[in-house]
Amino acid sequence: MIELKLPTMTCEHCVRTVSHTVQQVDAAATVAVDLPGKTVRIESQHPRQEFVAALAEEGYVAAA
Repeated sequence: MIELKLPTMTCEHCVRTVSHTVQQVDAAATVAVDLPGKTVRIESQHPRQEFVAALAEEGYVAAA
């Protein structure tokens, strides 16, 4: 499981964008977004960095 902290995720639009972006990287991925916790959990065989890079392109830079 990949868990990313996304501090700039603030609303339902963000949740939809993050979910869509993850699905663009891996259509078979399972995505669970926790808006109050500002985290996304991803079940995928793809490398973490692919999701980090795709989300950063959308403006959601993962916190260290």
